[in-house]
Amino acid sequence: PPSPQEVVSFSPRTSIPSGTTIRINGSTSMVQINQALKAALTAKFQGVEVLTNAQGSDKGLEEVARGAIDIAAVSRPLTESERSQGLASSPIVRDAIAVVVGVKNPFAGGLTTAQVKDIFTGKITSWSEVGGSAATIQVINRPPISGTYQSFRQEVLQGGEFGRGTNFKMMERDATTPILRVLGLNGISYATYSQIADQKTVRALAVDGILASEPNYPWQRTLYYVYKEPASEAVKAFMGFVSSSGGQEAIFRANEDLQK
Repeated sequence: PPSPQEVVSFSPRTSIPSGTTIRINGSTSMVQINQALKAALTAKFQGVEVLTNAQGSDKGLEEVARGAIDIAAVSRPLTESERSQGLASSPIVRDAIAVVVGVKNPFAGGLTTAQVKDIFTGKITSWSEVGGSAATIQVINRPPISGTYQSFRQEVLQGGEFGRGTNFKMMERDATTPILRVLGLNGISYATYSQIADQKTVRALAVDGILASEPNYPWQRTLYYVYKEPASEAVKAFMGFVSSSGGQEAIFRANEDLQK
């Protein structure tokens, strides 16, 4: 996360002109937060429109850099190259990267950090190698444009490469629901914990005996809003609302609802 002096604070607005449109695109991990802030902001300020999309962190960053949108919702820190384009980030919330299996998967245990790394790099290919049945592990991966893919590669694989064996399937789109649908009996994947906490079709595995909902879970990351400097009026209006008590309450509720 950026050091405190790098984070610009935006003052909450008492009014936002009617007709203002705020455009957001980016990480699927921030869909719920985007929607909660949109609902709270448009309820408070009449005539303001918030347009949200979730095509992945990289797409959001590319669009905010060329001025096609106002704010990118991003699930990884900015690179030096992105900062050099005049992009700035504000940390919004911390979340965990959960390792998930389908609810009907017969594997009932947890995994160690080393086992997770070995599964996703292709060293371990059978559930029997981690105490399960003699079935091939089907790894369901996200596309490389996904901020969650990049965070998982950095945090879990420690910068290493994902496996490319026949038991690996890469999804074309960075969206969590299609991934969860194809897990089946032997699939494994990863997702932002807040996205899967209320899903009845999947189960997050304990890692080193620690659940993704616990504060000492090994793989946590910060989610950010990114904008181009100098900040536009739309950016100032939205980020000011994010920092307000109403915005903070919306973010808190979005996370709380997902973790019930």
